[in-house]
Formats: sequence, structure tokens, C-alpha cells
Amino acid sequence: MTTDTYRDITRHPCFNAEVKGRFGRVHLPVAPRCNIQCNYCNRRYDCVNESRPGVTSSIITPKQALTYLDRVLEKEPRITVAGIAGPGDPFANSVATLETMRLIRRKYPDMILCLASNGMNLARHVPELAEIGLSHVTVTINAVDPEIGARIYAYVIDNKVIYRGILGAELLLARQIKAVELLKAHGITVKINTIVIPGINRNHVVDIAVRMNELGADLMNCMALYPNAGTPFGDIEEPCASEMEEIRAEVEQYIPQMRHCTRCRADAVGLLDDDLTGEMRGCLSVCASLTPSCPSSQLDRPYVAVATLEGVLVNQHLGEAERFQVWKRDDDGSFSLVEERPAPPPGGGELRWRNITRILSDCRAILVNDLGSTPHKILTENGVKPVLMAGFIEHGLEAVYSGKGSRGLQARIRKCSSKGSCAGGGAGCG
Repeated sequence: MTTDTYRDITRHPCFNAEVKGRFGRVHLPVAPRCNIQCNYCNRRYDCVNESRPGVTSSIITPKQALTYLDRVLEKEPRITVAGIAGPGDPFANSVATLETMRLIRRKYPDMILCLASNGMNLARHVPELAEIGLSHVTVTINAVDPEIGARIYAYVIDNKVIYRGILGAELLLARQIKAVELLKAHGITVKINTIVIPGINRNHVVDIAVRMNELGADLMNCMALYPNAGTPFGDIEEPCASEMEEIRAEVEQYIPQMRHCTRCRADAVGLLDDDLTGEMRGCLSVCASLTPSCPSSQLDRPYVAVATLEGVLVNQHLGEAERFQVWKRDDDGSFSLVEERPAPPPGGGELRWRNITRILSDCRAILVNDLGSTPHKILTENGVKPVLMAGFIEHGLEAVYSGKGSRGLQARIRKCSSKGSCAGGGAGCG
């Protein structure tokens, strides 16, 4: 198989509108974590009523992804593209991303491989991606002016350090530019996604197009903002179709435009004109539960998750937590915050708890105020030890990492306060 075959866009429906009714794609949701926080983004799990990036019904491991791809191709042999588009960022989950691509390349040498990234940690992996035979990359770039970027991004994370404001926007932009340059230097086809946000970057989109054209990008996809409730941009009105067409006409003077985007989920599958995501949801769920997805070695699980309201105390029931803090022990024995990860929304029964185990696949324990018997059992079986406690996070971390226990920690199952009857069925109380 030659690299020219890998880079053939005649079988990629997202990069070639003429074949969107003949060939399909499958997105493999192996990348739950993200290294930036956009003010429009709300990553969710088990949400069947939304079709947008950042949404998936399950998280799967690389080996589960290969099994799922086998089943997808049995159902729809016209799938020619296997991609990774989250629900976080592929290179906040680089080990899983690269393993998935290598597995697919070995078993399906003719399969087109692609991914979608924010570009933050992409550049360092470009040589390896080229070696694997990845041919198409989408990079989401919403600003080439850091002052505008600072309004779009709440923070970016680099080497466990959080950067906000102008510093964060400058760092992200530099990484994105470097990534596009390296992708083109390796002959990889590059599409730029730009989220059009009224009042923020609406009048800046042409500037983005000009800069991306200078870098050699092949295609641009201007996407209307999807207002997500509970985000800083949740109240901004979505641009209408006529305005988006006007924007595309403006920027098309500088770079070709994609006009057939379906704003795919992170678990999208099928032809763009014949989506099978709903139909394949059960299959994805089965594949996600085939085997324990996480290694048990403490070296492979360096972190501890925490359910906390303010980042000082362990003070949340598992079912109440909307996100988890992830902490690590440093070489000097102190503790530092790695990142925050969104929790699946309430509902979904056992699948919710299994999704939590996948979100926390690199965590050896989770500090919580309380949880029900069902999530306790599922977490434990999948290598995440629930530690029930109330008090300072640091005390719980010390107990976990030292293995000696600590006064006030209660490593036992209790009933929650929801009328004293919670068994952890996934309704939200834990």
C-alpha cells in the first residue's frame, strides 16, 4: 500500500462532497480527555438526542475499537474511513489514539485513517502519524489573534500546567500553526474547522482563512456555533444558514470551503446521507463492555480522582459530581492537580458507571463522600478503588498513595441520603 493510496480523497466523504453518498466513516470514541476548555464546549456521554462533536454514548479502548470496527464493516461495508474525533482530543489521549490507529492499519491496510484535533499536542506526533499512514487531519482553529482566542478558550493545559487568558491563547495558536506546518511537510491533507461565534470571531474568520491558506491548508469548514446550555456561550444565538453561506462565500476567496458537514458526534457511523449512529449504539455499548478496559498496574494508574465542589474538600456524592478533579503525587512527595474531567450526565444505569471507569482509566482510586453499591462494585471490578471520606483532599491523597489509611477515611459501602434506598442504578444519586 502506497502513501498515495492513503491520501486518496476520492473515498473520503468529509473531504469530498461528491462521494458522500457512496462511502462512509466511523468515529471511534477512544479519547475522553481534553487538554483545552472551549467556552462553547460541553462534552457529554449517553446523550442520544444531540448530534454534535463532543457527544458519545460510550468510551472504548483500542482493542474494543477494533472489534467494533469489525462489526461496523459487517453492517456497512461501504465504510472507507476510520477516524478519532474525541469526545476529548486525540492527543490528550495519545497512547490510545496511536494504538488504535496501528491496530486498524495492520488489520485493514486499505482503510483511510483520519483524526480531528485542537492542535495543542498534535505537532510532536506528526512523524509517527505519517509513518502509520494517517492521511487526513482536521484542526479546529477559531482565532489567529490571541486577544480573540482568549475570549474563546477558558484555559489550555500543557505539561500539567494550566494557562489562561492571552498566555493560553498564544500557546495554543503557536502549537496549532506548528502542527499545520508539520502536517503539510509530511504530505498530509489538512482541513481547518472554525466555529463561527457571533460577537466573538464573526468578523475574524477571513483572517483565519488567509493565515491557513499561507500555511498550505487544503480545506476549511466554517461551522455555526452550537449553543450548549451551561457553557459561557450557551446564550449566544446560533448563526443562521444564510449568514453561514455569506461567511463561506467571503472566505472561499482564500481557501476552498466544505459545505456538507453534518456536525458529527464522536461516535458517528455510516454514510453522511444515511447515518447509522443510533442503530449501532447498542453494538458500541456491547463492545465497550467486552473486557475490563484498564490496566491494573499502579504504574499505569498514576492518578487519583476526586469528587469535590471547590477543589479543597472531598464533599460530593458520586452521583452528584458533574466533573472530577484528577490529582497526582509529584517526585518531591507533594500533590498537584492534573486536570478536570467531565462526568457523564445522570441516567443510563450501569453504563453510566462503566463510562466513569473509562474516563478514569488512569486513576487507581476515587475520593468521594458516598456512592451506591452498584457503582462501588463496577468501579472496583475495573481497578478504580472507591475511597469514602469527608475532609481535605490532601489527607485522602496521602492515604491512597501511602497505602496506610487515615483517620476519617471510611472504605466501606454506605446507603446514600436519597431516602436511604439508593442502590446506584444510574439515576444520578450514585
